[in-house]
Amino acid sequence: MKVGYIGLGAMGQGMARNLAKAGQLHGVYNRTGSKADALATELQVDAYSSPQALAAQADVILMCVSADEDVMQMVLAIAETVKPGSVVIDTSTVSSQTAQQAAKILKAKQADFLDAPVSGGVEGARQGSLAMMVGGDAMVLERVKPVLQAMTARIEHLGDTGAGQACKAVNQIMCAGINQAVTEALAFGEAQGLDMQKVIDVITGGAAGNWFLQHRGKTMTQGVFNPGFKLALHHKDLLICQHMAEQAHVACPLTDTTVQDYQQLMQQGLGDEDISALYRLKRNI
Repeated sequence: MKVGYIGLGAMGQGMARNLAKAGQLHGVYNRTGSKADALATELQVDAYSSPQALAAQADVILMCVSADEDVMQMVLAIAETVKPGSVVIDTSTVSSQTAQQAAKILKAKQADFLDAPVSGGVEGARQGSLAMMVGGDAMVLERVKPVLQAMTARIEHLGDTGAGQACKAVNQIMCAGINQAVTEALAFGEAQGLDMQKVIDVITGGAAGNWFLQHRGKTMTQGVFNPGFKLALHHKDLLICQHMAEQAHVACPLTDTTVQDYQQLMQQGLGDEDISALYRLKRNI
């Protein structure tokens, strides 16, 4: 199978490199062509000048782009030239409705679609240790699993098209709550005059330990907020979660609070910082 990759941001580059390492990657496309050219040279694969050109050659097309509008733009472009029997796999975080619309467009071209958002951050993308949440036909997933296993540690089929994105929304809501709890607790600890490095070490090993505390606790208490997961992107994801919650008549007050906090930080020009920048509000720094 010829595998093409569209979208070479921090997550996409990591996934593409792992596909190439496994001998699975045929070619890449990125809106900024110089980035695609550089990575193609590094990985010794083809760089395509358009999604249409890539789709005409690939049997499996993976995407990782920023927003619903970007996904639909790419899907419409791919649909112009996609080969019957091809599989398009979207690892972006978008709404379930967008996934369902994309699947409908591609089905008309006799191509399959899987919504397959991932969790694990930039580190997971680099290390090939991502968790992938998949919606779509289970038999199609089985066909492309050898490709996906090159960049993931866990692949879970959640159900029909859109189920992967619904599961990712659960993940993003949970991340918001964890961010609120960890940043608030560490700001409280610092106000008590504690040695925060020791606090983080001991709590990480106990019942309250979690990935975010382990990987972001010490940097945030040192005033370092390098992404990571950009705050503006999590804000975008949480807006999707709010819309889905509204449709399901479910209250998500932690999500609402986090959206408001992120808006405040974005207004200060901090949207490109890691989500741990929420600590700035808790400590007023």
